[in-house]
Amino acid sequence: MSERAVLEVIALDAEDAVAAQAGGADRLELVTDMAADGLTPSVETFTAIRAAVDIRLRVMLRATDGFAAGSPEDVTALVRAAKALRAAGADEFVLGFLDEQGGPDLAAVESVVAALDGCRWTFHRAIDRAADRDALRKQLADLPGLDTYLTAGSADGVDAGLDVLLAEAARAASGEPGYEQRILVGGGLRLDHVPGLRAAGVSAFHIGGASRPAGWEGAVSADAVRVWREALDG
Repeated sequence: MSERAVLEVIALDAEDAVAAQAGGADRLELVTDMAADGLTPSVETFTAIRAAVDIRLRVMLRATDGFAAGSPEDVTALVRAAKALRAAGADEFVLGFLDEQGGPDLAAVESVVAALDGCRWTFHRAIDRAADRDALRKQLADLPGLDTYLTAGSADGVDAGLDVLLAEAARAASGEPGYEQRILVGGGLRLDHVPGLRAAGVSAFHIGGASRPAGWEGAVSADAVRVWREALDG
């Protein structure tokens, strides 16, 4: 029996969180402002969600739309936000920044990671915009706490990135350095992608819009999440 797959659902507020947990989510990604693809939520939002559910929470650390860290002041503000969230009890995070050449912005990433005190974190879909995915993985490999890459395999989504995801899953299975982190597949993910990804050894899946039948203006639906839970467990 293969290991139970992790299902991570985007939550904007406590209502989303309660519905996602009821539907069988294992973990939530907490963000605000999906018009900008998800920015750092407030400490108040985090504490409300933490009080409402008892599953794992990964909190987004991102100040601006796009994959640049922003100005030095933006990075300082993110470090401050990370410390405030840590003080409020947050212990898992999501981040990722690229420089103008499409490589990892190591200075920004390292500054923010230093504020996390070794907490576990996901490098998000910035990897799908990287100039060289393999080089990025090897450059980030030794950062403390990095245990996951959220990726569609392509900036254009899972349909376009499927071959990349399957190849990276194979490299992970072979124990290749730089591929120890879990692959969390998200970004245009559909239910029909799941069987092939599971067969390749992928064990973590991330949904946003797929959990919201009414779109981003509406809340997470426990029933929609349950469909995914059953597909992953099937």
